[in-house]
Amino acid sequence: MSVGERVRGLVELTRPGNAVAAGALTFIGAFVAVGSGASSVQTLVAAGATTLAVGAGNALNDYFDREIDAINQPARPIPRDAVSPRGALVFSLALFAGAVVLAATLPPLAIGIAAVNLLALIAYTELFKGLPGVGNVVVGFLGGSTFLFGGAAVGRPRATVVLFVLAALSTVTREIIKDVEDIDGDREEGLNTLPIAIGAERALYVAAGFLALAVLASPVPYFLGTFGAVYLTVVGPADFIMVYAMVESFDDPTAGQSRIKYGMFLAAVAFVVGRLAM
Repeated sequence: MSVGERVRGLVELTRPGNAVAAGALTFIGAFVAVGSGASSVQTLVAAGATTLAVGAGNALNDYFDREIDAINQPARPIPRDAVSPRGALVFSLALFAGAVVLAATLPPLAIGIAAVNLLALIAYTELFKGLPGVGNVVVGFLGGSTFLFGGAAVGRPRATVVLFVLAALSTVTREIIKDVEDIDGDREEGLNTLPIAIGAERALYVAAGFLALAVLASPVPYFLGTFGAVYLTVVGPADFIMVYAMVESFDDPTAGQSRIKYGMFLAAVAFVVGRLAM
C-alpha cells in the first residue's frame, strides 16, 4: 500500500465533506447569533474545533464499525486495507486532541457543549448506536448542537436555540432512514436499531413524525418576529424538499436520506438569509 493511498484513506475516514460542513454550520450558528459583529477569531476557532471533532468521531465510528462496514460499506478505508484499525484509532485520538485544544480557548458554555459532544462522540458506537432510537437521538443532538456551539462561542447561545431544535429533529429523521438503509448489515452484526426492533416501515413513520415536528416548527422565527418574510421564502422550499425526501424514503431510503441533507442545508441558508435581511 503506497503512502498516498494511506493518506487518502485517513482523509476519507474523517468524511471530509461532512466534517467541513459541520464546521460551516458552527460558523452559521455564530453568524445567526450576532451577525457581522461576531469575533472572527472565536468563530473560526469554534468552526475548526467542530471540524476536527466530527472528523475524529467519524474515524472512531469506522474503527468500531469495521466489521459492519465489511458488509455494508466494503469500499471504506479499513475494510479495503487502506488504513489499519490501529492507525484509524490513533488518528481519531489525534483529531480529538486538536479539537480539545481549540475548544479550550472559547467561553465556558462553549467548552461545556464541546465536552458533552466529545463524550457523546466517543461513546456513540459502543453505547448508543445499537439502542433502538437512542443512537438516532444522540446523533440528532450532535448535529443540532453545531449551531448552538457557534452561538455559545460568540456569547449568544439563546439566539440559536430554534435552529438547534430544527436541525436536531431533521437529523434524527435522516438517521432513522439511514438505519433502514443499513438494516441488513446491522442485523448481521447483532445491533438492535429502531428498524430492526419495530420494522422498517414503522421506523420510517417514526422518522416522518420527527420531520413533521421540524416542519411545523420552522415558521416559529417568523411568528416570533426574529426573522421576516424573506426567511419564509427560503425555509418553505427547504421544508418541501425534506417532505418529498421522506415520502421517497419509503421506496428508496438511500435516495431519501441523501435528499433530506440538501433540504437541511437549505434550511440553514434560510437562517442566514433571515439574519442578513434584519
